Amino acid sequence: MSDTVEVGVVGVGNMGSHHARVYSELTGVDLVGVSDIDRQQANDIAEQFDTTVYERESLLARVDAVSIVVPTRHHVEVGHQAVESGTHLLVEKPFATDVKAGRELGEAARRRGLVLQVGHIERYNPAFEALQDVLAEADPIAVAARRQGPPVERDSSDDVVFDLMIHDIDIVRTLADGPVTGVSAMGVDGKPHVVTQIEFADGLVATLTASRITQEKIRDLAVTAEDCQIDVDYMDQSVQIHRHSLPEYVTSNGDVRYRHESIIERPTVESGEPLKNELREFVDAVSDDTDPRTTAADGLRAVELAHRIEEATRRATADRVMEVPDP
Repeated sequence: MSDTVEVGVVGVGNMGSHHARVYSELTGVDLVGVSDIDRQQANDIAEQFDTTVYERESLLARVDAVSIVVPTRHHVEVGHQAVESGTHLLVEKPFATDVKAGRELGEAARRRGLVLQVGHIERYNPAFEALQDVLAEADPIAVAARRQGPPVERDSSDDVVFDLMIHDIDIVRTLADGPVTGVSAMGVDGKPHVVTQIEFADGLVATLTASRITQEKIRDLAVTAEDCQIDVDYMDQSVQIHRHSLPEYVTSNGDVRYRHESIIERPTVESGEPLKNELREFVDAVSDDTDPRTTAADGLRAVELAHRIEEATRRATADRVMEVPDP
């Protein structure tokens, strides 16, 4: 392979267009072309980023590596086409709808010696990277993540667990040191709003909320450790560490009031676009023949847990329906 990695993007809708933009900005990368079932959309993106529109098979045959940013139900099909072309591939999250099919795709890429990276973008968020540095000296015992916002205009065939919560599922799987031992979940009837609690063998308990019906956009993570509380804001790319909490009651003008103070540390978080960090690592993995941090195995673990959460939500909904109201 030459010093320049030739790349393409299959699927240039809302997210895929950003893949094309970032590739066009990365050094050592040549955005050879894009492909999309919507020819006009493909033409618009190609013109915007000075590249060429190809049919999918022709594009896969021309490039060293490709981002697959098509609807989730097509990930495995397009992924196998890339593997058959000998093309390294980054598959957007969620990796697959079917665990067995996803495993077969991962095995096919491994046999061909191809890089297969899964697009769990929050792993590349500078705030999460800073959190990992903090956790090198603190063991988490509880995690709470919120990924909420208003309805979106883009079309999505994935439900709120696979479309939104999948990000935080991957994050908590990364933080936990052991398998999942219990899953419970509850959804709002007919609404894209799900809350789940996940227990891990190492004792970690995670509470995740994903919603498409809240009017405030929230992307945050709170980690409780023995001696501190760590708050992560993915959008602001900020981290705050709360230590040495000092609760006390104080008297003022005859009134007793409660006061709570703590020392807040704000570690430095390097600025940077998570998608650019993610695609830079993908290109470097292709060039250097190394493993990316978000592999097919990581993607499959997240999908497996997402299915368990969906099943727990269905059971909880069925139980509510079967309940007999008090007379």
